[in-house]
Parts: sequence; structure tokens; C-alpha cells
Amino acid sequence: MYNSFEIMFFIYKILSTTLFLISLPLYAVSRLCRGKELSGWKEKLGKFTPPDLGEKVIMFHGVSVGEVIALENLIKKTKDTFPDYKIVVTTGTNTGQEIAKKKFKNTADFITYFPFDITICVKTFLDKIKPSVVLIAETELWPTFADDCKKRNIPLFVINGRISDSTYKLYRFMKPFFAGLFKNYTGIFTQSELDREKFIKIGAPADKSEVMKNLKFDVKRIDADFDLKQQNFRVIIAGSTHKGEDEIVLDTFKKLKSEFPDIKLLLAPRHLTRVNNVKGLAEKTELTFGLRSCDDKFDKNDIIILDTLGELSRIYQICDFAFIGGSFNKTGGHNPLEAVVYNKPVISGPSIHNFRDIYWILSRSNAGKIVKNPQELYLQMKKLLYDKDFYNESCNDCKNVFASQQGALEFVIDKLKKIID
Repeated sequence: MYNSFEIMFFIYKILSTTLFLISLPLYAVSRLCRGKELSGWKEKLGKFTPPDLGEKVIMFHGVSVGEVIALENLIKKTKDTFPDYKIVVTTGTNTGQEIAKKKFKNTADFITYFPFDITICVKTFLDKIKPSVVLIAETELWPTFADDCKKRNIPLFVINGRISDSTYKLYRFMKPFFAGLFKNYTGIFTQSELDREKFIKIGAPADKSEVMKNLKFDVKRIDADFDLKQQNFRVIIAGSTHKGEDEIVLDTFKKLKSEFPDIKLLLAPRHLTRVNNVKGLAEKTELTFGLRSCDDKFDKNDIIILDTLGELSRIYQICDFAFIGGSFNKTGGHNPLEAVVYNKPVISGPSIHNFRDIYWILSRSNAGKIVKNPQELYLQMKKLLYDKDFYNESCNDCKNVFASQQGALEFVIDKLKKIID
């Protein structure tokens, strides 16, 4: 006699396979007609040839950019801790794949796409990879994959787990299905107690669910000496700005400069190919500016353009607060923790989907604020400049946020040690 989960899982497999067979050729034709490639489709179907990975393989999966970035330090630490094991990294999106190949080219032994959750694709994938343990970031729940891992006795974990409010409402209606699904998992490790409670309420066993905190907060301070003659000034850093954002930042800074003469701006465009364009914009402000590559200082310049590679994440330590770019366009923002780790408050525009979970944590205090438009950016910067108590509170909130969130990396490494041993 079949239980309710087995019946629902059987229906899921029939429906998912049917929809897959119908939609795949239609989608493929649609993309080809528009001149777009089918990146990753062969790999998702199981058509790939991995290197000889042997019998000791640790597999990590992060669906897209945010999840891959969150896994960076953990994957590198895993490689150092378990040198006898091969590391396989999978993603679900093309952008995630690009980031994974950039970040793990010297760490991972193989990088590919996660399979379609269809029996033949999952079987082919697992036959080729043969993972010893699988760790999946955040909320990627694939029933067929989980079922096959259970049949093969492959330990399967959700790490850095989180469930958004909208997803939680949907999953609550499907609790009987998820209760059966979670039996295939070895552990569910969440970012917060709230997330743990959500997982339990949709069917995760309480004895398998633990709070691990957030991997993205395992960022290390890299203290370094920077002498830009900034000691007698208050410095604003605009980091990783994109086209269209430099104008917003420069206009805002010029307004603030007339009210707060002691402020300086370090402007760091995301792509150095745009430096000449940024110089042209700086000239229009009629403020003095220099270049980091020319060793220009703030004692003679109102603005310094950071036109060197690899310094931004460390140079945040000299600022009083920072604007994080890629957030006034569709980029999805950049990592605010590079500044917050130095107890520097951050401000971002509305496009922060690459780091939504981080901003959810930061914006619950004054450590990070999301503004909707340039006027709100001006008002938030002005508040940090004129309200000393608010500024000090914001800096202290940065410190407290890190203290409350760090420890996730060592948590996962300890769990891996127990599994591997």
C-alpha cells in the first residue's frame, strides 16, 4: 500500500517528465530562432564527460550568483581540510556558471550544471559524478535528485537554508509532500531560527534541522595601511559603480560638499575600461580630482578615482560609509559585506537581488539601507554626516551583525568531518 508521499511523488515524476518532454523542444526552438544559445542544456541532460574523479567526491550546488558567492570560502576551506577529496561544483544558471568558473578555477576539480530533475538525467549525472556527499545551498529542493541520493546512500544536506515568506506560504499547502521529501535528507542547516522553524513547519524533521548562521558573513578583514591623506577628512566610498551610477554619486556628493566641506569621495568604477568616462564626469563637477594610480591624495583633491585592480575590498576600511554600486541598474548589486566587515555602514539602490538575504539582515538595523532613488540617497548620506549619534549607532550595528552571523563555515566543516570520518 502506497503512502500519500509516494503517490504524490509518482504524480510529480509523471507531470515533470511530461512537461519536460513537451517544453524542452519548444523552448529550444524559441531560443534558436532568436539567435540565442542553449548554454548548459547538454550538461543538464547528463551529456558531459568529467575528469577521473575517483571515489572521494564532495559536491556543492549553488543555483545562481548569490549562492555561488556564498559558497566561495566554504569550498576553499573544504579543499584545504580534505585534500584527498575531489571538489565538484554545480550551478543552475549561466551567470552562476560563469561566476563559479571564475572563482573556483584553481579550487574545484570539475564545474558543471545541475541536472534536470528527471529520472534519466539525475541517474546519468550521479553515475558520472559519484558524489560521497552533496551540499545544496539555500532552497534548492529537487525531489527526484533527493530520492536517488537516498537510494544510493549519499548524504544530502541543505546548507545556508532559507525560505522567503512568499515561498513559505506556498510550501505550507504542500506539507505532506515535503514531509516525505525531507526524509531523503541527512540534515537541514539554516541561516536563522526563523528559517529553521519554517522548514520544520513545512515538514522537515526537527532532529535533522539546525541553525548554522549565514555563510556569506564569513568574510575576513584584511587590514592594510592606506595613506591617502584622509586623516583630517570624512571619506565616502562609492564602490563598484556602473554606467549611470557615477552621475548619481557625483551629483549627490557635490550637493553634500556644499554643506559638509570636510568630506571626500573615493569613486571606484566596477570596470576599469570606464575610467576615462568617469574622469570626464568628475571634470564636470568642477571639483578637484585625482587618480589612485598616480598616487594622488585627498589633501589636494576632493575626489580620487580608484583606477587600480584588487584594492577596493581592502580600501573600504578608510571610509566613513559606502555606497555599493550595481544597485541603481539591473545588475543586482555587489557585496556590501566588504565594507560592513570594517564596521562601515552601507547604502544601496533598489536593485539588490544578488544579495537580497544579506540586505534583509543589514536593513533590520542601521548597518545597511536600501534607497529607492537619488533623492533618498542624498538624504541617507546627509543623515550619516550630520547626526553623529545615528552614525555611531550604524557603525555599532555593523559590528553586532557580524558577531551574530559568523561561524557558519566552521559549522559545515565540522559536519563534513563527522560524515567523512
